[in-house]
Amino acid sequence: MKPESLSQLTDQELEIKLKSLKNNKIIDATLIGLSFGIVFYALINKGLGLFSILPIIFAYIVLRNSKNNKILENEIQKEMDSRIIK
Repeated sequence: MKPESLSQLTDQELEIKLKSLKNNKIIDATLIGLSFGIVFYALINKGLGLFSILPIIFAYIVLRNSKNNKILENEIQKEMDSRIIK
């Protein structure tokens, strides 16, 4: 989402977007933890193989997406601060 479109959103829409981003943080952390759990389980039982590499790639994708969400969250917070919303 571009900063121009953030300025076009209403106060309530910004709050809803911010809450959804915070919920996404919890989901991302759960997915990363689950994928690393799968990796450790696969390494202990089968050694290094396909089932130990794919979850690492999946965790990297989720982590990269969460960094983009953090940037968007900061932009939304700046917009809310400029409107003096607390």
